[in-house]
Amino acid sequence: MTDSVNLRELVLSLLISITRDGEYSHIAISNVLEKYQYLEKRERAFISRVTEGTLERMIELDYIINQFSKVKVNKMKTVIRCIIRSSVYEILYMDSIPASATCNEAVKLAKKKGFSDLGGFVNGVLRNISRNLDKVEYPDREKEPIKSLSVQYSMPEWIVKLWQEEYGIERTKRMLASLLMEAPFSIRTNLSKNTPEQLKEILVSEGLTVISNQELPEAFYIEGVDYLQSLESFREGRFYVQDVSSMKVAKAAEPKENDYVIDVCAAPGGKSIQIAELLQGSGKVKACDLTEYKVGLIEENIRRCGIKNLEAICRDATIYDETEREAADIVIADLPCSGLGVMRRKKDIRYQMTPEKLKSLAALQREILHVVQEYVKPAGTLLYSTCTIHRGENEENIEWFLKEHIDFELIFMEQIFPMEGSGDGFFIAKLRKKRNG
Repeated sequence: MTDSVNLRELVLSLLISITRDGEYSHIAISNVLEKYQYLEKRERAFISRVTEGTLERMIELDYIINQFSKVKVNKMKTVIRCIIRSSVYEILYMDSIPASATCNEAVKLAKKKGFSDLGGFVNGVLRNISRNLDKVEYPDREKEPIKSLSVQYSMPEWIVKLWQEEYGIERTKRMLASLLMEAPFSIRTNLSKNTPEQLKEILVSEGLTVISNQELPEAFYIEGVDYLQSLESFREGRFYVQDVSSMKVAKAAEPKENDYVIDVCAAPGGKSIQIAELLQGSGKVKACDLTEYKVGLIEENIRRCGIKNLEAICRDATIYDETEREAADIVIADLPCSGLGVMRRKKDIRYQMTPEKLKSLAALQREILHVVQEYVKPAGTLLYSTCTIHRGENEENIEWFLKEHIDFELIFMEQIFPMEGSGDGFFIAKLRKKRNG
Protein backbone atom coordinates (compact mmCIF):
# COMPACT_ATOMS: atom_id res chain seq x y z
CA MET A 1 0.00 0.00 0.00
CA THR A 2 1.12 3.55 -0.69
CA ASP A 3 3.31 4.69 2.20
CA SER A 4 1.83 8.18 2.58
CA VAL A 5 -1.82 7.08 2.57
CA ASN A 6 -3.45 4.90 5.21
CA LEU A 7 -6.25 3.21 3.28
CA ARG A 8 -8.09 2.06 6.39
CA GLU A 9 -8.02 5.61 7.69
CA LEU A 10 -9.73 6.75 4.48
CA VAL A 11 -12.33 4.01 4.92
CA LEU A 12 -12.88 5.13 8.51
CA SER A 13 -13.37 8.73 7.43
CA LEU A 14 -15.88 7.65 4.80
CA LEU A 15 -17.87 5.49 7.20
CA ILE A 16 -18.07 8.30 9.74
CA SER A 17 -19.22 10.86 7.17
CA ILE A 18 -21.87 8.45 5.83
CA THR A 19 -23.21 6.81 9.01
CA ARG A 20 -22.89 9.75 11.39
CA ASP A 21 -23.06 12.83 9.19
CA GLY A 22 -25.57 11.55 6.64
CA GLU A 23 -23.46 12.08 3.53
CA TYR A 24 -24.62 10.05 0.53
CA SER A 25 -22.39 7.01 0.17
CA HIS A 26 -22.02 7.06 -3.62
CA ILE A 27 -21.05 10.74 -3.59
CA ALA A 28 -18.66 10.41 -0.63
CA ILE A 29 -16.87 7.40 -2.13
CA SER A 30 -16.69 9.00 -5.58
CA ASN A 31 -15.15 12.17 -4.13
CA VAL A 32 -12.47 10.23 -2.25
CA LEU A 33 -11.60 8.10 -5.27
CA GLU A 34 -11.33 11.24 -7.39
CA LYS A 35 -9.09 12.94 -4.81
CA TYR A 36 -6.83 9.87 -4.57
CA GLN A 37 -6.93 8.85 -8.22
CA TYR A 38 -3.12 8.55 -8.14
CA LEU A 39 -3.36 5.46 -5.92
CA GLU A 40 -2.87 2.06 -7.49
CA LYS A 41 -6.00 0.38 -8.83
CA ARG A 42 -5.93 -2.32 -6.13
CA GLU A 43 -5.72 0.34 -3.41
CA ARG A 44 -8.69 2.23 -4.79
CA ALA A 45 -10.55 -1.08 -5.07
CA PHE A 46 -9.78 -1.78 -1.39
CA ILE A 47 -11.31 1.57 -0.35
CA SER A 48 -14.48 0.92 -2.35
CA ARG A 49 -14.80 -2.71 -1.33
CA VAL A 50 -14.43 -2.23 2.41
CA THR A 51 -16.55 0.94 2.60
CA GLU A 52 -19.37 -0.39 0.44
CA GLY A 53 -19.19 -3.85 1.94
CA THR A 54 -19.35 -2.55 5.51
CA LEU A 55 -22.41 -0.47 4.66
CA GLU A 56 -24.06 -3.26 2.72
CA ARG A 57 -23.58 -5.85 5.49
CA MET A 58 -23.94 -3.52 8.47
CA ILE A 59 -26.98 -5.17 10.06
CA GLU A 60 -25.28 -8.58 9.97
CA LEU A 61 -22.01 -7.08 11.22
CA ASP A 62 -23.72 -5.39 14.17
CA TYR A 63 -25.61 -8.58 14.99
CA ILE A 64 -22.34 -10.52 15.19
CA ILE A 65 -20.43 -7.81 17.08
CA ASN A 66 -23.17 -7.61 19.71
CA GLN A 67 -22.72 -11.33 20.46
CA PHE A 68 -19.04 -10.89 21.31
CA SER A 69 -18.84 -7.39 22.79
CA LYS A 70 -19.91 -6.34 26.26
CA VAL A 71 -20.45 -2.84 24.89
CA LYS A 72 -23.21 -2.97 22.27
CA VAL A 73 -22.56 -1.36 18.90
CA ASN A 74 -24.95 1.57 19.41
CA LYS A 75 -23.18 2.44 22.69
CA MET A 76 -19.69 2.57 21.16
CA LYS A 77 -17.93 5.79 20.26
CA THR A 78 -18.38 6.55 16.56
CA VAL A 79 -14.71 6.04 15.63
CA ILE A 80 -14.47 2.72 17.49
CA ARG A 81 -17.79 1.52 16.08
CA CYS A 82 -16.69 2.21 12.50
CA ILE A 83 -13.26 0.62 13.01
CA ILE A 84 -14.78 -2.56 14.47
CA ARG A 85 -17.50 -2.78 11.80
CA SER A 86 -15.08 -2.48 8.88
CA SER A 87 -12.63 -4.87 10.53
CA VAL A 88 -15.31 -7.52 11.05
CA TYR A 89 -16.27 -7.09 7.39
CA GLU A 90 -12.66 -7.81 6.43
CA ILE A 91 -12.60 -10.88 8.67
CA LEU A 92 -15.87 -12.24 7.28
CA TYR A 93 -15.63 -11.38 3.61
CA MET A 94 -12.00 -10.75 2.62
CA ASP A 95 -10.15 -14.04 2.83
CA SER A 96 -7.02 -12.58 1.23
CA ILE A 97 -6.32 -10.54 4.37
CA PRO A 98 -5.21 -12.50 7.48
CA ALA A 99 -7.44 -11.85 10.47
CA SER A 100 -4.37 -11.12 12.58
CA ALA A 101 -3.34 -8.32 10.21
CA THR A 102 -6.85 -6.85 10.31
CA CYS A 103 -6.84 -6.88 14.13
CA ASN A 104 -3.38 -5.28 14.34
CA GLU A 105 -4.27 -2.51 11.87
CA ALA A 106 -7.52 -1.79 13.71
CA VAL A 107 -5.70 -1.32 17.01
CA LYS A 108 -3.12 0.96 15.37
CA LEU A 109 -5.88 3.07 13.81
CA ALA A 110 -7.76 3.38 17.10
CA LYS A 111 -4.60 4.62 18.80
CA LYS A 112 -3.80 7.00 15.93
CA LYS A 113 -7.27 8.52 16.32
CA GLY A 114 -6.66 9.23 20.01
CA PHE A 115 -8.22 6.13 21.56
CA SER A 116 -5.13 4.38 22.97
CA ASP A 117 -7.11 3.42 26.06
CA LEU A 118 -9.54 1.44 23.87
CA GLY A 119 -6.88 -0.43 21.88
CA GLY A 120 -7.23 -3.46 24.11
CA PHE A 121 -11.02 -3.42 23.75
CA VAL A 122 -10.80 -3.29 19.95
CA ASN A 123 -8.23 -6.08 19.91
CA GLY A 124 -10.25 -8.27 22.27
CA VAL A 125 -13.53 -7.95 20.36
CA LEU A 126 -11.97 -8.59 16.95
CA ARG A 127 -9.85 -11.56 18.03
CA ASN A 128 -12.81 -13.07 19.88
CA ILE A 129 -14.91 -12.81 16.71
CA SER A 130 -12.18 -14.13 14.41
CA ARG A 131 -11.68 -17.22 16.63
CA ASN A 132 -15.38 -17.96 17.04
CA LEU A 133 -17.05 -17.33 13.69
CA ASP A 134 -18.39 -20.89 13.69
CA LYS A 135 -20.21 -20.13 16.95
CA VAL A 136 -22.22 -17.16 15.70
CA GLU A 137 -25.92 -17.76 16.40
CA TYR A 138 -28.26 -16.40 13.72
CA PRO A 139 -32.02 -15.84 14.22
CA ASP A 140 -34.17 -18.96 13.84
CA ARG A 141 -35.71 -19.00 10.34
CA GLU A 142 -38.91 -20.66 11.55
CA LYS A 143 -39.49 -18.70 14.76
CA GLU A 144 -38.27 -15.29 13.50
CA PRO A 145 -38.53 -15.33 9.68
CA ILE A 146 -38.47 -11.54 9.23
CA LYS A 147 -35.53 -11.03 11.58
CA SER A 148 -33.71 -13.97 10.00
CA LEU A 149 -33.97 -12.44 6.51
CA SER A 150 -33.08 -9.02 7.91
CA VAL A 151 -29.81 -10.29 9.37
CA GLN A 152 -28.97 -12.63 6.50
CA TYR A 153 -29.35 -9.91 3.87
CA SER A 154 -28.66 -6.86 6.07
CA MET A 155 -31.99 -5.25 5.27
CA PRO A 156 -34.06 -3.41 7.91
CA GLU A 157 -36.93 -5.54 9.18
CA TRP A 158 -39.57 -3.01 8.13
CA ILE A 159 -38.46 -3.23 4.47
CA VAL A 160 -38.43 -7.04 4.56
CA LYS A 161 -41.95 -6.99 6.05
CA LEU A 162 -43.17 -4.42 3.51
CA TRP A 163 -41.93 -6.46 0.55
CA GLN A 164 -43.23 -9.73 2.00
CA GLU A 165 -46.70 -8.20 2.30
CA GLU A 166 -46.62 -6.66 -1.18
CA TYR A 167 -44.79 -9.30 -3.22
CA GLY A 168 -44.72 -12.54 -1.20
CA ILE A 169 -41.90 -14.26 0.65
CA GLU A 170 -40.25 -16.06 -2.29
CA ARG A 171 -39.98 -12.96 -4.49
CA THR A 172 -38.76 -11.01 -1.46
CA LYS A 173 -35.97 -13.54 -0.86
CA ARG A 174 -34.86 -13.35 -4.50
CA MET A 175 -34.98 -9.58 -4.38
CA LEU A 176 -32.91 -9.41 -1.20
CA ALA A 177 -30.30 -11.77 -2.65
CA SER A 178 -30.07 -9.77 -5.89
CA LEU A 179 -29.46 -6.53 -3.99
CA LEU A 180 -26.29 -8.02 -2.50
CA MET A 181 -24.90 -8.77 -5.94
CA GLU A 182 -22.48 -6.38 -7.61
CA ALA A 183 -24.25 -3.86 -9.83
CA PRO A 184 -23.06 -4.04 -13.44
CA PHE A 185 -21.41 -0.96 -14.95
CA SER A 186 -23.87 -0.11 -17.72
CA ILE A 187 -23.52 2.62 -20.33
CA ARG A 188 -25.60 3.96 -23.20
CA THR A 189 -24.15 4.88 -26.58
CA ASN A 190 -24.37 8.56 -27.51
CA LEU A 191 -25.98 7.98 -30.89
CA SER A 192 -25.29 11.57 -31.96
CA LYS A 193 -21.53 10.88 -31.81
CA ASN A 194 -21.11 7.22 -32.75
CA THR A 195 -22.89 3.98 -33.48
CA PRO A 196 -22.89 1.17 -30.91
CA GLU A 197 -20.45 -0.75 -33.11
CA GLN A 198 -18.06 2.20 -33.30
CA LEU A 199 -18.25 2.79 -29.55
CA LYS A 200 -17.57 -0.86 -28.77
CA GLU A 201 -14.46 -0.76 -30.93
CA ILE A 202 -13.22 2.39 -29.19
CA LEU A 203 -13.84 0.97 -25.70
CA VAL A 204 -12.00 -2.24 -26.51
CA SER A 205 -9.06 -0.17 -27.79
CA GLU A 206 -9.03 1.57 -24.38
CA GLY A 207 -8.50 -1.79 -22.71
CA LEU A 208 -12.03 -2.44 -21.47
CA THR A 209 -14.11 -5.58 -21.60
CA VAL A 210 -17.36 -4.77 -23.39
CA ILE A 211 -20.52 -6.91 -23.19
CA SER A 212 -23.56 -6.13 -25.32
CA ASN A 213 -27.05 -5.87 -23.84
CA GLN A 214 -29.37 -8.23 -25.71
CA GLU A 215 -32.47 -6.10 -25.14
CA LEU A 216 -31.11 -2.63 -25.90
CA PRO A 217 -28.61 -2.50 -28.79
CA GLU A 218 -27.25 0.89 -27.69
CA ALA A 219 -26.44 -0.40 -24.18
CA PHE A 220 -23.24 -2.08 -23.00
CA TYR A 221 -21.78 -3.42 -19.78
CA ILE A 222 -18.13 -2.51 -19.34
CA GLU A 223 -15.49 -3.99 -17.08
CA GLY A 224 -11.98 -2.82 -16.27
CA VAL A 225 -12.78 0.84 -15.55
CA ASP A 226 -10.53 2.34 -12.91
CA TYR A 227 -11.17 6.06 -13.18
CA LEU A 228 -13.93 7.18 -15.54
CA GLN A 229 -12.37 10.52 -16.39
CA SER A 230 -9.25 8.73 -17.60
CA LEU A 231 -11.22 7.38 -20.58
CA GLU A 232 -11.01 9.65 -23.62
CA SER A 233 -14.27 8.16 -24.87
CA PHE A 234 -16.04 9.38 -21.71
CA ARG A 235 -14.48 12.85 -21.81
CA GLU A 236 -15.56 13.16 -25.45
CA GLY A 237 -19.14 12.28 -24.51
CA ARG A 238 -19.29 9.14 -26.62
CA PHE A 239 -21.36 7.38 -23.97
CA TYR A 240 -23.44 8.11 -20.90
CA VAL A 241 -23.32 6.06 -17.69
CA GLN A 242 -26.89 4.92 -17.09
CA ASP A 243 -28.68 1.89 -15.71
CA VAL A 244 -30.50 -0.20 -18.31
CA SER A 245 -33.81 0.04 -16.44
CA SER A 246 -33.53 3.83 -16.56
CA MET A 247 -32.89 3.69 -20.31
CA LYS A 248 -36.29 2.07 -20.81
CA VAL A 249 -38.10 5.26 -19.74
CA ALA A 250 -37.06 7.28 -22.80
CA LYS A 251 -37.67 4.27 -25.05
CA ALA A 252 -41.19 3.92 -23.64
CA ALA A 253 -41.88 7.60 -24.28
CA GLU A 254 -41.41 7.00 -28.04
CA PRO A 255 -40.54 10.60 -28.97
CA LYS A 256 -41.37 11.64 -32.54
CA GLU A 257 -39.61 14.15 -34.76
CA ASN A 258 -40.08 17.77 -33.58
CA ASP A 259 -41.71 16.78 -30.27
CA TYR A 260 -41.55 19.19 -27.35
CA VAL A 261 -40.59 17.27 -24.19
CA ILE A 262 -40.50 18.46 -20.57
CA ASP A 263 -38.55 16.42 -18.02
CA VAL A 264 -39.77 17.85 -14.71
CA CYS A 265 -37.18 16.32 -12.31
CA ALA A 266 -34.30 15.70 -14.68
CA ALA A 267 -30.96 15.78 -12.82
CA PRO A 268 -28.40 14.57 -13.66
CA GLY A 269 -30.01 14.49 -17.11
CA GLY A 270 -29.68 10.95 -18.44
CA LYS A 271 -33.26 10.54 -19.63
CA SER A 272 -33.42 14.06 -21.09
CA ILE A 273 -30.21 13.50 -23.03
CA GLN A 274 -31.42 10.12 -24.27
CA ILE A 275 -34.69 11.61 -25.54
CA ALA A 276 -32.84 14.50 -27.18
CA GLU A 277 -30.68 11.95 -28.99
CA LEU A 278 -33.75 9.97 -30.09
CA LEU A 279 -35.16 13.20 -31.56
CA GLN A 280 -32.00 13.38 -33.71
CA GLY A 281 -31.57 17.10 -33.24
CA SER A 282 -35.21 18.01 -33.93
CA GLY A 283 -37.75 19.36 -31.47
CA LYS A 284 -36.80 20.50 -28.00
CA VAL A 285 -36.27 18.97 -24.59
CA LYS A 286 -36.54 21.09 -21.47
CA ALA A 287 -34.78 19.49 -18.50
CA CYS A 288 -35.89 20.99 -15.17
CA ASP A 289 -34.82 20.57 -11.58
CA LEU A 290 -35.20 22.27 -8.23
CA THR A 291 -31.73 23.72 -7.50
CA GLU A 292 -28.99 25.51 -9.39
CA TYR A 293 -26.60 22.74 -8.32
CA LYS A 294 -28.73 20.06 -9.98
CA VAL A 295 -29.20 22.20 -13.08
CA GLY A 296 -25.41 22.54 -13.18
CA LEU A 297 -25.07 18.75 -13.26
CA ILE A 298 -27.45 18.59 -16.22
CA GLU A 299 -25.59 21.35 -18.06
CA GLU A 300 -22.26 19.62 -17.50
CA ASN A 301 -23.60 16.44 -19.10
CA ILE A 302 -25.21 18.37 -21.96
CA ARG A 303 -21.83 19.95 -22.78
CA ARG A 304 -19.96 16.67 -22.56
CA CYS A 305 -22.45 14.85 -24.76
CA GLY A 306 -22.73 17.74 -27.25
CA ILE A 307 -26.53 17.89 -27.24
CA LYS A 308 -28.04 20.94 -28.98
CA ASN A 309 -31.82 20.49 -28.67
CA LEU A 310 -31.78 20.38 -24.86
CA GLU A 311 -32.10 23.20 -22.33
CA ALA A 312 -31.65 22.94 -18.56
CA ILE A 313 -33.64 25.29 -16.33
CA CYS A 314 -34.25 25.72 -12.60
CA ARG A 315 -37.89 25.05 -11.78
CA ASP A 316 -39.87 23.72 -8.80
CA ALA A 317 -42.02 20.87 -10.11
CA THR A 318 -44.66 21.48 -7.43
CA ILE A 319 -45.36 25.00 -8.75
CA TYR A 320 -47.63 25.30 -11.79
CA ASP A 321 -46.29 27.20 -14.80
CA GLU A 322 -49.19 28.58 -16.87
CA THR A 323 -46.92 29.12 -19.90
CA GLU A 324 -46.54 25.35 -20.25
CA ARG A 325 -50.26 24.54 -20.19
CA GLU A 326 -50.94 21.75 -22.73
CA ALA A 327 -47.66 22.61 -24.46
CA ALA A 328 -45.76 19.32 -24.27
CA ASP A 329 -46.03 16.27 -26.48
CA ILE A 330 -44.31 14.31 -23.72
CA VAL A 331 -43.88 14.99 -20.01
CA ILE A 332 -41.33 12.86 -18.19
CA ALA A 333 -42.06 12.62 -14.46
CA ASP A 334 -39.20 10.58 -13.01
CA LEU A 335 -39.94 11.72 -9.50
CA PRO A 336 -38.14 11.79 -6.14
CA CYS A 337 -38.68 8.41 -4.49
CA SER A 338 -37.41 6.11 -1.75
CA GLY A 339 -34.81 4.56 -4.08
CA LEU A 340 -35.37 1.01 -2.79
CA GLY A 341 -34.61 -0.32 -6.26
CA VAL A 342 -31.07 1.08 -6.44
CA MET A 343 -29.63 -0.21 -3.16
CA ARG A 344 -26.97 -2.20 -5.03
CA ARG A 345 -25.42 1.16 -5.97
CA LYS A 346 -26.45 3.29 -3.00
CA LYS A 347 -25.87 1.08 0.02
CA ASP A 348 -26.93 3.60 2.65
CA ILE A 349 -30.52 4.03 1.39
CA ARG A 350 -31.66 1.06 3.48
CA TYR A 351 -30.63 2.89 6.65
CA GLN A 352 -31.75 6.40 5.70
CA MET A 353 -35.26 5.51 4.55
CA THR A 354 -38.17 5.14 7.00
CA PRO A 355 -41.88 4.25 6.71
CA GLU A 356 -42.69 7.89 7.43
CA LYS A 357 -40.46 9.08 4.60
CA LEU A 358 -42.19 6.61 2.25
CA LYS A 359 -45.56 8.18 2.97
CA SER A 360 -44.15 11.68 2.58
CA LEU A 361 -42.57 10.82 -0.79
CA ALA A 362 -45.77 9.22 -2.09
CA ALA A 363 -47.65 12.40 -1.19
CA LEU A 364 -45.01 14.56 -2.91
CA GLN A 365 -45.25 12.41 -6.04
CA ARG A 366 -49.00 12.93 -6.19
CA GLU A 367 -48.58 16.66 -5.69
CA ILE A 368 -46.14 16.88 -8.60
CA LEU A 369 -48.23 14.64 -10.87
CA HIS A 370 -51.29 16.82 -10.22
CA VAL A 371 -49.32 19.86 -11.41
CA VAL A 372 -47.37 18.51 -14.36
CA GLN A 373 -50.25 16.65 -16.02
CA GLU A 374 -51.46 20.11 -17.00
CA TYR A 375 -48.49 20.43 -19.37
CA VAL A 376 -49.52 17.46 -21.53
CA LYS A 377 -51.17 18.17 -24.89
CA PRO A 378 -54.36 16.34 -25.83
CA ALA A 379 -53.18 12.95 -27.21
CA GLY A 380 -49.83 13.63 -25.53
CA THR A 381 -47.90 11.30 -23.22
CA LEU A 382 -47.20 11.41 -19.48
CA LEU A 383 -44.41 9.05 -18.47
CA TYR A 384 -44.22 8.38 -14.71
CA SER A 385 -41.25 6.50 -13.30
CA THR A 386 -39.43 5.80 -10.04
CA CYS A 387 -36.36 3.80 -9.05
CA THR A 388 -38.15 2.04 -6.23
CA ILE A 389 -40.00 -1.17 -5.37
CA HIS A 390 -43.05 -0.11 -3.37
CA ARG A 391 -46.70 -0.19 -4.39
CA GLY A 392 -47.48 2.97 -2.45
CA GLU A 393 -45.16 5.01 -4.66
CA ASN A 394 -45.93 3.10 -7.85
CA GLU A 395 -49.14 1.20 -8.67
CA GLU A 396 -51.18 2.95 -5.98
CA ASN A 397 -50.12 6.36 -7.27
CA ILE A 398 -51.23 5.44 -10.77
CA GLU A 399 -54.56 4.15 -9.47
CA TRP A 400 -55.04 7.44 -7.61
CA PHE A 401 -54.02 9.50 -10.65
CA LEU A 402 -56.49 7.80 -13.00
CA LYS A 403 -59.34 8.43 -10.54
CA GLU A 404 -58.38 12.09 -10.11
CA HIS A 405 -57.66 12.77 -13.79
CA ILE A 406 -60.22 10.96 -15.92
CA ASP A 407 -58.92 12.67 -19.06
CA PHE A 408 -55.93 10.28 -18.98
CA GLU A 409 -55.81 6.59 -19.89
CA LEU A 410 -53.20 4.02 -18.91
CA ILE A 411 -51.21 2.56 -21.80
CA PHE A 412 -49.08 0.26 -19.65
CA MET A 413 -47.28 0.04 -16.32
CA GLU A 414 -44.45 -2.23 -15.28
CA GLN A 415 -42.59 -2.94 -12.06
CA ILE A 416 -39.06 -4.04 -12.91
CA PHE A 417 -37.47 -6.17 -10.21
CA PRO A 418 -33.65 -6.24 -9.88
CA MET A 419 -33.47 -10.04 -9.96
CA GLU A 420 -35.37 -10.26 -13.25
CA GLY A 421 -32.63 -8.68 -15.37
CA SER A 422 -29.36 -6.84 -15.11
CA GLY A 423 -30.87 -3.47 -14.27
CA ASP A 424 -32.03 -1.77 -11.09
CA GLY A 425 -35.48 -2.04 -9.56
CA PHE A 426 -37.62 0.43 -11.49
CA PHE A 427 -41.25 1.35 -12.17
CA ILE A 428 -42.58 2.77 -15.42
CA ALA A 429 -46.13 3.85 -16.26
CA LYS A 430 -47.15 5.36 -19.58
CA LEU A 431 -50.34 7.42 -19.71
CA ARG A 432 -51.99 9.24 -22.60
CA LYS A 433 -54.19 12.29 -22.44
CA LYS A 434 -57.46 11.76 -24.24
CA ARG A 435 -58.05 13.95 -27.29
CA ASN A 436 -61.38 15.31 -26.09
CA GLY A 437 -60.43 15.80 -22.43
